[in-house]
Amino acid sequence: MKAPLPDNEAQRLAQLLNYNILDTATETAYDDLALLAAHICETPVSLVSLVDRDRQWFKAKVGIEAEETHRDVAFCSHAILQPQDVLVVSDARQDPRFADNPLVTSDPNIRFYAGAPLVTPQGHAIGTLCAIDYKPRTPSPKQIEALEALSRQVVAQLELRLNVQDLSQEVKERRRVETALLQSEMQLRNKTRQLQRILRKLRQTQGQLIHAGKMSSLSQLVAGIAHEINNPLGFVASNLDCAQQYLEDILSLMEGYRQTYPSPPPVLQEQIEDIELDYLLEDFPKLFSSMKTGTHRIKDIVNSLRNFARLDEKEYKSVDLHVGLDNTLEFLQHRLQAQPHRPEIKVVKRYGQLPLVSCYAAQLNQVFQYLLLNAIEALDRANDPKMTKEETVVRFPQIRIVTELIDSDWVRITIGDNGFGMSEALQERIFEPFFTTKPVGQGMGLGLSTSYQIVTQKHQGELKCRSIPGRGTAFFVKIPICQKGVGLIAHPKL
Repeated sequence: MKAPLPDNEAQRLAQLLNYNILDTATETAYDDLALLAAHICETPVSLVSLVDRDRQWFKAKVGIEAEETHRDVAFCSHAILQPQDVLVVSDARQDPRFADNPLVTSDPNIRFYAGAPLVTPQGHAIGTLCAIDYKPRTPSPKQIEALEALSRQVVAQLELRLNVQDLSQEVKERRRVETALLQSEMQLRNKTRQLQRILRKLRQTQGQLIHAGKMSSLSQLVAGIAHEINNPLGFVASNLDCAQQYLEDILSLMEGYRQTYPSPPPVLQEQIEDIELDYLLEDFPKLFSSMKTGTHRIKDIVNSLRNFARLDEKEYKSVDLHVGLDNTLEFLQHRLQAQPHRPEIKVVKRYGQLPLVSCYAAQLNQVFQYLLLNAIEALDRANDPKMTKEETVVRFPQIRIVTELIDSDWVRITIGDNGFGMSEALQERIFEPFFTTKPVGQGMGLGLSTSYQIVTQKHQGELKCRSIPGRGTAFFVKIPICQKGVGLIAHPKL
């Protein structure tokens, strides 16, 4: 007799499919429950059977090889109709529902069946845990009770499996969300780095604009000063030559008078003694010579200043780097002289044999100035009694300038001092725009950052710093002798 469909067939099938267990591989937990049912009921066959729309499929089995049977011949189709009770068929041949069932009349010749429905927490019977024998028998109440308990354990396993699946899905979803968050975080970091690069670029641009404004003002100031100094300087220099000639003529005339009138009147003799004429005649030429030396010195300073600045010259030219270094040193000579708190800074020059180097002369001179000023200020701080102890003062301050030809394509200029040096943390930030170790109001932190831009970007070179605390700091400027693709103007001096 074919079993009718349960009243809740649609909901029952939905619940079964929700467990996602049909046609899955064997699992030890279900096999163990089927084995226990066979032992307790003392039957050769036991099954965990799930009733699908057209079949009953065996999740676990003991004593048979079949994987499934059609639902129309399944004993379990009848068992799920009474979800509250165990269906017991003591002798299938004597039961009109199963007497003509092919599973009874032919192989495997089922005679005994006891099936406990698998009832879900929602009240749907989706299958059975059943015990089967090939001979009639009547189960004991304890066997029925054990079969019911084992069926509840099957359902518990199904719920656990479902929860594990849900948990696995939740884990997958969390991993997906974590992956998305990590990707978002990486994108945010990339955006942050990009914004930081833009910010650094803006700060560099701002620094360069400020520096350009200062250099433009300095250019005008230098031009004005040079013009104002050169005019009176030329007048003084040209008149000194005439004055010297007049002096020589007067002195010659006076010598003639002394020889002609060796005994002047007492009044003149007294005046001669008062003015110390002999000393005056000896010292006056020296005084003129000193005045001429001073005018030449002023002229050299003005020329060095103009050669150093060249702020209106932007062309790329071949120059002698040594001349640029010497002009810069000349311009900074007053800073190297002895100060109240420190002795004179000695400059040690070790110039190598360098060819003419193609560069932006004015800008490279600015780099030399910044690096030399940095060394001078480091030595000033190393001798400042407010910042140092007597036993740590640098008593013989020194700046070393080394130039060398690295190979046929590159030259290197090293400018170092024997001051206190810097820590690694400071060295990492030394080229950052607006970073300075000077007290507030004594520096904007643009010199070294501007130098870095000039060397690395304008000249495709390298600017590095190496410092050892307690021993000093050195800056290394490495630039190519000639850059490809840039037109050159021959120019022997910076």
